[in-house]
Amino acid sequence: MHRFFMAALRGGIATAILFGLFGQLVILPTTAADEVDRFPPYAPYAVPYTAAAIVGVACVQIVLAAAWKLLGMVERDAIFSSAAFRWLDVIIGSTVAATVLALAVGCHLMLADVPSPDDGMELIGALAAATGTAGIGACLVMLFVIMRGLLSKAHTMKSELAEVV
Repeated sequence: MHRFFMAALRGGIATAILFGLFGQLVILPTTAADEVDRFPPYAPYAVPYTAAAIVGVACVQIVLAAAWKLLGMVERDAIFSSAAFRWLDVIIGSTVAATVLALAVGCHLMLADVPSPDDGMELIGALAAATGTAGIGACLVMLFVIMRGLLSKAHTMKSELAEVV
């Protein structure tokens, strides 16, 4: 890969990780506190939902860090080594964790009696967002599993080719 492209990818990954950290430390807690100030019955849900959001962002950051490592392996032309499988497994595991978390939040929103300040549209929107996130996460997990299978096949073919040469 071209050096400029690699540097741009690394810069994007670093920026996304830093924005995620800012969101975890500032935006999510502040937003939760503002929502509780605006509608006090949300108070019992502020800490658990904020913690779930922070963990969800951490899962994304873990995926980005693993992508950074895989990018380094591409740069060293070592992507077809067994170490790549470990980082791809980290990506799959983190994506599964985020998907399960989104599904759990969606189930809680559906089953719990969460108060709503107006006509319940906030609750419906949050439920739709959690359900959509869980669906997208499931699709990503399937895609990553397919990519892992392709990497495995390429690794096998490269090993066989090395034996022939």
